[in-house]
Amino acid sequence: MDVSEGSQGSGGQDPGPLGEYLRARRAQLHPAEFGLPDLSRRRVPGLRRPEVALLAGISTEYYIRLEQGRDRHPSTQVVDALTSAMRLDADAAAHLHRLAAHAPRRRSPFRTEPVPPGIRQLLASWIMSPALVIGPVGDVRVANPSAQALSPAHREGVNLLRETFLNPAVRDLHRDWDDLTVSLAAGLRAYAGTGADDPRLEALVGELSVHSETFRRLWARHDVRPRSGGMALIDHPQLGPLDLRLEKLAVAGATGLTLLVYHAEPDSPSAHGLALLAGLADHQKVPQIRASAQGNWLL
Repeated sequence: MDVSEGSQGSGGQDPGPLGEYLRARRAQLHPAEFGLPDLSRRRVPGLRRPEVALLAGISTEYYIRLEQGRDRHPSTQVVDALTSAMRLDADAAAHLHRLAAHAPRRRSPFRTEPVPPGIRQLLASWIMSPALVIGPVGDVRVANPSAQALSPAHREGVNLLRETFLNPAVRDLHRDWDDLTVSLAAGLRAYAGTGADDPRLEALVGELSVHSETFRRLWARHDVRPRSGGMALIDHPQLGPLDLRLEKLAVAGATGLTLLVYHAEPDSPSAHGLALLAGLADHQKVPQIRASAQGNWLL
């Protein structure tokens, strides 16, 4: 038996965040990409521990100690070597360095930041642009009428991740649902790595892990990617396909709040769709939509 492939430390020791992360990343490395034989009899996905150790230039025994949680504070040089060996991007490398920090992380006290009045006024003035403000774990703090008309997940008090993973209506709304869930899980994992002592984080992860197989799979990957903008491919029930840009901007002076703004290429079919969306929202033909993680849109 190859003891280097055991899943836990001796006596079932907790591997800790660092060990869990290394194991999750190792499982996603494909031997062929490193010029290693992809043997059909491999008992675990990805590279073996001795292979990662060889690529990083450290001993197999020491790498095993890291994965098993028997050494939780490798040197900066070792972390850099693992970053290179595992071909981590900048976000993943920064996360690995945080996990391996020698000093205990200071837990930031949790507090609910209010949405500044000026930001609320700004959202209300953006008639043609769906916009909303979310908290660190995806709670919707405020959304303008166009945003509410765009998605049942854009309602004050609901959680974007809960709705995206658990509400069939939101899944049907997004043509890019698979990519969206990857991004949301990676963004939440990035927030989890900041050390913020947010009691809602554990509760949300627990709920989604119980009710969503997709979330369980993505959370186990330990992908880390802070929130950034991109495309949102919507299939709106009233307006049809909308190809929208999504900008994500930090709200200055309000830690943890993110402003989300949707917009479209000028004079495009999607831009005309947003104009119709604003008209629907203004005349209250769409916004009386009640979001539920258990049901569909209710008009």
